[in-house]
Amino acid sequence: MNTIPKKYACKLTLDQNTAHRRLQLSDSNTRAVHQDDDLPYPDHPDRFCHWEQVLSVERLTGRCYWEVEWTGRVEVAVCYAGIRRRDGSDCLFGLNDQSWRLYGSRDGYNACHNNHITPVQTPLTCSGRVAVYLDWEAGKLTFYSISPRTHALIPLHTYSTTFTQPLLAGFRVYEYSALQICEIM
Repeated sequence: MNTIPKKYACKLTLDQNTAHRRLQLSDSNTRAVHQDDDLPYPDHPDRFCHWEQVLSVERLTGRCYWEVEWTGRVEVAVCYAGIRRRDGSDCLFGLNDQSWRLYGSRDGYNACHNNHITPVQTPLTCSGRVAVYLDWEAGKLTFYSISPRTHALIPLHTYSTTFTQPLLAGFRVYEYSALQICEIM
């Protein structure tokens, strides 16, 4: 399983119209860095207002694989396009029935969907790089840690469900944190 998902690699870009005003996007909208002050993004109905989150431009169906490198604390998620953007904690990835997420920090990981948090056994080396493999038709979403030494994929958590709509990749970037969607060779 260490190399099979990579053949389904997809190119993701961050949608500036959804980016919270404290997330600075760069590198052709593949990098997000948390800022101390609001950026002058125009008002947009798709923009997250309360939480430092951003969605991908691309809608995901079929089989998709991507990798994210991060520093600090982040959440890597998938969600339906209809996730709320302006209402309190119901907008947070994992705290609703619209999203599935993995939280990562130097201290470890946890998974969350529909406000149900699942502790995730953390590999001995927390690498700061995770992979996501989505098989939409099969209803499988798997998060992996990527070994810094061998680049092997270490399974962290798998969700099994029935997806009813196309998904978007979602990302939350906490204070003093950054993430980069990786180019896969």
